[in-house]
Amino acid sequence: MLKVVADEAAREDLAASLDEIVREGARRMLAAALEEEVAAYVAAYAGERDESGRRLVVRNGHARPRQVTTVAGTVGARAPRVDDRRVDEATGERQRFRSVILPPWCRKSSKVTEVLPLLYLHGLSSQDFVPALEEFFGSAAGLSASAITRLTETWQEECRRFAERDLCGADYVYAWVDGIHFGVRLDADRVCALVIIGVRADGKKELVALTDGHRESTESWAGLLRDCKRRGMRAPVLAVGDGALGFWAALREVFPETKEQRDWVHKAMNVLDCLPKSAQPAARKALAQIRDAEDRAHAEKAVRDFAAAYGAKYPKAVAKITGDQEQLLAFYDFPAEHWVHLKTSNPIESTFSTVRLRTRVTKGPGSRAAGLAMVFKLVQAAEDRWRYVNGPHLVALVRAGAKFEKGALVERPDEAEMKDAA
Repeated sequence: MLKVVADEAAREDLAASLDEIVREGARRMLAAALEEEVAAYVAAYAGERDESGRRLVVRNGHARPRQVTTVAGTVGARAPRVDDRRVDEATGERQRFRSVILPPWCRKSSKVTEVLPLLYLHGLSSQDFVPALEEFFGSAAGLSASAITRLTETWQEECRRFAERDLCGADYVYAWVDGIHFGVRLDADRVCALVIIGVRADGKKELVALTDGHRESTESWAGLLRDCKRRGMRAPVLAVGDGALGFWAALREVFPETKEQRDWVHKAMNVLDCLPKSAQPAARKALAQIRDAEDRAHAEKAVRDFAAAYGAKYPKAVAKITGDQEQLLAFYDFPAEHWVHLKTSNPIESTFSTVRLRTRVTKGPGSRAAGLAMVFKLVQAAEDRWRYVNGPHLVALVRAGAKFEKGALVERPDEAEMKDAA
């Protein structure tokens, strides 16, 4: 029976050289893949020859060595070259071989190219890139602070194109709205990014619009909504947001048919702020009974119970509920599967937590445009993790005007209701 015997020193040497083994393996695999790619290209055109019978496509040595940063570290590469003498009859230009595996300009793999801006966005300062990643990748090539900073110019252009895209082909049935404030290093003012996230008819959540507003004012929100409408956006069936926003006055002006739903998280905090600490635990439970009631009738009874319990001592707290009762209970008119999504603006709030982390690390962006682009890329990165709403098949029915009672679809509405609708 054979046994592998290794002393402690040999084990340490093996552990120390593990990364080198991985990099050498990656280098050899890359070289073999490039050779195979070129061999296949040359073989494919082996039959094409000139007037003298010589091949038009042949090998032509190797390009100069270069370092390529990959997820396995930095590996050396020397790509084989091809001499392609074929001429494109349409353009009259020489044909050129271009490697799909390792293009001529490539110095970083696509995975590394994707992860570097994400590390920056999610909290790694640009000044920390070289010391943090040089040892991991084995090289500082392409990891400088200036390389990361140049990305913001690209992001600003992407953000501009996003803000100008056509919305005619998208139908957003639900919409969450909110704004996030953060400082700008080179400006005394603060950026207020206004964000709209929508649910398409197929149940998928998607970033709808993003702009730089002014303190979440009605004018700023109205400008954003009018721009969305101009680009083809239909009125959402329901919009969800904080009651303190200037958004609601703007919504009534631009999309008056859209129903309003107040965010229960913000509302509960506002109500509890009007109560002494000793009364807050019981009041929190009473508010939960309203928010999580079985249906609208039970929720309305819970509102009356809350008013009876706290109205005499704390009328301001009760007024915050009774004054917005219709907007707080609007979600009960929609499918029960959607209630958990419509009670709060959590899809935006959870995304904003990453934005706040990023701005704290960098002490704010260098300009308003850079700040807006940064928020845009962060929301885009978070969008990949958003899940469809529960019961996605019901979203299209909501858009079609289907009625729901106690969260369930009404299969056959009353004839009177059908006549009124007609």
